[in-house]
Amino acid sequence: MKGRGFQPLHLAGWLFADLLLVLALVAMGDQGDPQAARPAESASPSRSATAPARPDKPEGPRAVVRTPVKVAVDAAPGDKNAMVREVREATARYSGRQAAFVLTFGHHVDPGAGGDYAHQVNSSLEKARPDMFQDATTRDFWKRGAATGHADLEIYFYTY
Repeated sequence: MKGRGFQPLHLAGWLFADLLLVLALVAMGDQGDPQAARPAESASPSRSATAPARPDKPEGPRAVVRTPVKVAVDAAPGDKNAMVREVREATARYSGRQAAFVLTFGHHVDPGAGGDYAHQVNSSLEKARPDMFQDATTRDFWKRGAATGHADLEIYFYTY
């Protein structure tokens, strides 16, 4: 009967795991400090001491606000002028912001007619507010409802 002595092959898995851990630690330690990479502010006061330091341009990538702005549009199907007017009124308080994407829910008992109404509203967005809805992604949806000529919009704006 063979004796069960020390078998170095049994340690190969542990050795591999330990080496992988060491490589991961070396790779993480090689990364620079992002806080230290920022340029230091000069000692001479170039701005007034009372004015808060505000960057002229926001830093970092632009993102999308996760909470939508919800507005409603009421206009007869096919009446583009009324849709444009309703969108302008509903979005007046958000002037100066840019929409990333818009989800529009057209109310109707028929899914096809509800989706068509949502498409009509979405096609009038850029005419109503070109600065707000230019290059915005839109999606048309149907929402079951007896009221025709009504749409609920969920607008997701960029952060800046």
